[in-house]
Order: sequence, then structure tokens, then C-alpha cells
Amino acid sequence: MTSFEWMRAWAPSVARAVAGAGFAVLFGLSQANALTVDEIANYKGPDRQKVLEGGARKEGKVTIYSGMIVDQALRPMTEAFHKKYPFIDAEFWRGASPQIVQKALAESRAGKMQADVLESTSLAPPLVRAGLAQHFHSPESDSYPKELVDPKGNWASTRLSYFGAAINTNLVKKDEAPKTWNDLLDPKWKGKIAWRVGGGDTGAELFVTNLRLLWGDAKAEDYIKKLAKQDVVGYTSSARQLVNQVMAGEYAIALNIFLHHPLISARKGAPVAPDPMEPIPALNGTVLMAKKAPHPYAAMLLIDFMLSKEGQKTFLAGDYFPANPAIEPSPELRGVVPSVIGMKEQFISPDQVNDLNKKSEEWIKKYFR
Repeated sequence: MTSFEWMRAWAPSVARAVAGAGFAVLFGLSQANALTVDEIANYKGPDRQKVLEGGARKEGKVTIYSGMIVDQALRPMTEAFHKKYPFIDAEFWRGASPQIVQKALAESRAGKMQADVLESTSLAPPLVRAGLAQHFHSPESDSYPKELVDPKGNWASTRLSYFGAAINTNLVKKDEAPKTWNDLLDPKWKGKIAWRVGGGDTGAELFVTNLRLLWGDAKAEDYIKKLAKQDVVGYTSSARQLVNQVMAGEYAIALNIFLHHPLISARKGAPVAPDPMEPIPALNGTVLMAKKAPHPYAAMLLIDFMLSKEGQKTFLAGDYFPANPAIEPSPELRGVVPSVIGMKEQFISPDQVNDLNKKSEEWIKKYFR
């Protein structure tokens, strides 16, 4: 057999061998790239960014449900993310925390999860309990204070909120404004105080929870009984609208509103001012990844962006308090940040809000009918 005849005889076998080897290599690469949602969410390899971007290019989309105000922060944040990653279309849906939870639960039951990322206050406990939260790791959160990142990886903090009273500056002189909780029991404030009820994680419920953590249940309940004699008005609309009512002179004092809201309105000339009292209760907004996120690669890029200095600056521009310790609060809002004004802060974690607010709500219904 000549060398030419030998080659002709063996060519098909060699071709099949080469093809088989090539298939094996390609199959191996395919398997290596076919990461699960859990593996994507917790990938820590040196090529993490390249892996996430490669997967996100194929997905081409990410969806976030958030409680942030649309024009103030949610749209600017998603637009900034799309500018950074133009191959990802960032869609959003805005709702209050209870609405986000209900929407996510409904999608999960239907087996059609649409959300990739969820962000708001008080989302973590119900979503974790329902098994809808995917634990994740973002290197962007490594520099955050430990209380602002869930040790189990179910959530990380995006923003902070500080709560206290608001006063109408035409009705309440600055030197006469309440400075302590006991000052609110002065008979001169009877019938002139309002607070938001039915808000769940903020408003009256959080006001009571803050005092329970400060004093213990016995002393806190005794105080609440006394406060009830002040004929506090239960307001059922939003915290922002309650501040508007104070500005209009409907109430002299509003309790447990977002302290930055009066500052924003006062900048525009409204007769309103924040009135913080120690300890100032603080809550964190949290970001979670959906357990069955349809676009997990893009979801992790969005979470990274929201926690990064770049993404946190969009929160800052929207009059929110960034959770990233590297981003200072804006000069216009620094006047209510406890560490800046030298007042004590009481951080209330998502689990504490979930565990304590139910009993606080029962007290409100009992003493403030």
C-alpha cells in the first residue's frame, strides 16, 4: 500500500477522531458556561466581570421592581445602568413594598417570574420566608458596614432613611418645638399631632417599635397610653402627603415622617422643618435577587451597579441617602443625618421591623381607636 493509499484509507477515521475531540472540547466549554442561577449569583472567579457581561449580552434585558420614586431616582438609575451596559435593556416597575411582595408572590405561584431584582424597604423578610430570594455575593458590598449586608447573602443595603417629626414653622416656634418624646405629652399639643397609620414598616408602627427598642415594652406601652390622650390623628395617606398637610397648616406636628422630606420642601420656601428626636430611627432599603430570575447575569450586573459608588451617586442625586459609606450625603440633606448632627441613631434591621411591628400595630389599634 502506497503512502497515498494509506492516507485515503485512514482519512475518514482521522476526521471522525478530530471531529469527536472538537465536539468534546465544545461540549466541555458549553457545560462550563451553563451556570445555574445560584452559581451566577455567587461567582467569584477572577473573570467574574467577563462572565457576567458575556451572559448578559445574550440575555439583553433585566427587570427591577422598586419602591423608589420614578422620576426622582428609579428612572435615572436604570438609565445610568443602560448607559454603562448599552446591550442590556433595563425595565422597571414601581410600587410600594407590600405591592412588590404581592406581585412577586403571584408571579412565583404562576411559575412566570418576571422580576430579576427587587428593591425597597421591608422586602427581605417576606420574600426570604417565601423562598423567593436568591442568596448572592457582590464584591461591591464588601466595604459596607456589616449591619447593612445580610450575613446569609439574601440582601444588601441600597439606601438609608431617617425618621422623626415635622413641624409647621408658622404654627410652632423653633425654640418651642418638641425636643424629646416626653415633650409630645405637653397638653398644648393636644389635637395638633398626626401620624401615618397602616404604613406597615414606617409611620406609627415604626414610631412605637423605636420606643420599644429604646425603653423595653413596659415603659414604651405606658408612654403610648399617655400619648393616646393627646388625640393624635391617624392619617392614612402617604408620609409625603402628611408632610404636605403640615405645610398647609392642617396639623402643627407630624410624627415619624421621612426627615428629609421637610428639608426638600423647606428649600422651596415651604413653612416646614424637620424635628429629629433621639434616638433617630433608621431603616435601610434593600436589594434582592429573585430566586428564579429570568436574567441572572444581567441581574448581578445591576445589583453590582446599584451598590457601587457610580450607582450610589444616582441615589444621591435623587435626594436619597446612599448606603455605600464612600458616598457622603448631600449638603442639602446632611442636617438630618445622626452622625453629622451629633445625635444617636437606632438602626432597625429588616428582621426587627418584621418581628416587632406586628405587636406595635396591635398597640396602636388598642389605644388609638
